[in-house]
This record gives sequence, C-alpha cells and structure tokens, in this order.
Amino acid sequence: MKQVIEEETADLRVESAAFAYRDRPVFQDLSLHIPDGDYVGIIGPNGAGKTTLVRLLCGILSPTAGSVLLAGQDLAHIPRRFTARKMAFVPQETMAVFPFRVRETVLLGRYPYRGPFAFETDSDLERAHEAMASTDTRELSHRFVHELSGGERQRVLLARALVQDPDVLLLDEPTSHLDLKHQTRFLDLIDSIRKKSRRTVVFVSHDVNMISRRAHRLVLLEDGRVVADGPPPEVVTADIMERVYKTPLRLVPDALTGIPFVFPDPRSRHEP
Repeated sequence: MKQVIEEETADLRVESAAFAYRDRPVFQDLSLHIPDGDYVGIIGPNGAGKTTLVRLLCGILSPTAGSVLLAGQDLAHIPRRFTARKMAFVPQETMAVFPFRVRETVLLGRYPYRGPFAFETDSDLERAHEAMASTDTRELSHRFVHELSGGERQRVLLARALVQDPDVLLLDEPTSHLDLKHQTRFLDLIDSIRKKSRRTVVFVSHDVNMISRRAHRLVLLEDGRVVADGPPPEVVTADIMERVYKTPLRLVPDALTGIPFVFPDPRSRHEP
C-alpha cells in the first residue's frame, strides 16, 4: 500500500542496498545516510557506481535487496507524485526526445502539484518565470529544447527541477556541459538555494577540485563501495586519492580553503 510522508524532513538513507545491471553487480551491501540539509558531493572513478547511486536515491532505480528511505519510509511505498514533490533529479543526459519548447519543459516540473488534465495556474506560471530567470534561460523560453546546446539544456533541466520546489536536489554531473561563466552561476545558484531554504543537495561530479570547494561532505566510491566519507580535507588526501584513482597525483595546497588541488602527475613513481 502506498504511503504519504507527513514529516517535513528530507532525511535520506540507503540500508544494505544491492543492485545489478543484469549479471553485472554494482552494489552488494551499500549503506549511506544523508541528513536533512546536507550538501554531499559524490566522487569516484568511472564505473564506481555514482550515477547508479543517485538514481537509486531518487527512485528511478529500485534496489534488488535492502531499501532506500525518505523520511523513514521506503521509496517503494511512496506514491511517485509525492516523491516528485520532495525530490528533483537533474540528469547528466540532456538529449531531448520530444519537441517541447523550453517554457513547456520547465512547467513539467509543476505536474506533481496538478491533476492529470489540469491547466497551469498563475502560480505555476510565476514559479516557472522565476526559475527561468534564476537559471538564465528566460530568453530561451520559446525555443525548442532539442535545438539548444548541451549547456543550455542543462540549465533548462535545473529550472524544471527548481519549479518542483523540492526538499532534495539530486544532480548528476550537471556542470559537465557548462562554460566557466554558467558553471559559476550554476554553482552559486545552488549555494544560494541552500542558504535560503536549507535544501539537501546530492551532487555527483568528476571534478574533484570543484565539488570539494562547494560540498560540505564528500562520499568517495570505488567498485560500488564507500571507501571514504567525510569533510573534503579528510577525503582529498594523497594516500586516499592515489589508491582509489590508481594513478600518480600531485596535490597542491590551497591556503584559502585548506583543501588541496588535485592534478594528474605526469611523473611515474616507478621512474628513477
């Protein structure tokens, strides 16, 4: 029987979860707690399970064993419409299948609050206008999504997520297609949203240097396991990073944040 969450909290838990793509296991016994209001960066090498984890957290994928809990309730028992009011997902895949205009795409984020055949209200339109303004997509309003660049589509997807008014933002490589200007604006917007509403943010990124300066906590995955979990200075160390990424690295101290910058080291340790 489907349940509705009454608590205001957006506490997320993964409890002894397992998941596999056919015969390829990703997670065997994964447990993770993301408290309400946390800002977590998910990092790790290719194939570590980062995207799979964030898709489990938002209910796109279901664990084959164990559970994912939102406010203490199993996602499998929560109506999808209600889950969409609590959590919004911004994927890394930005390919548009249907020829929707930007404005229509953003307004899809209000669907969880409307009946199946209801029209948009003035409030819905106002929310969409605000979200497009904050993501610098208002001038794209009448363009078709499939005609946009990858970076423009990514900003439209963020606007759609913001229109959902979620307690949890789940972001999978959202800045990978953005230029430096819009990457900075995107990250600043996430920071601003958190300060105003204390939303929970789970941010998957390959850019260790970027996410370690934004997130309050890093979760480092390797082969479907959490191998490090804590404040960025405790996770971004030469010992941990070289062991997980299996390559020589150069860590350059950052006097401003105390978190070192990480760069590939062209010099092999095996060279004389």
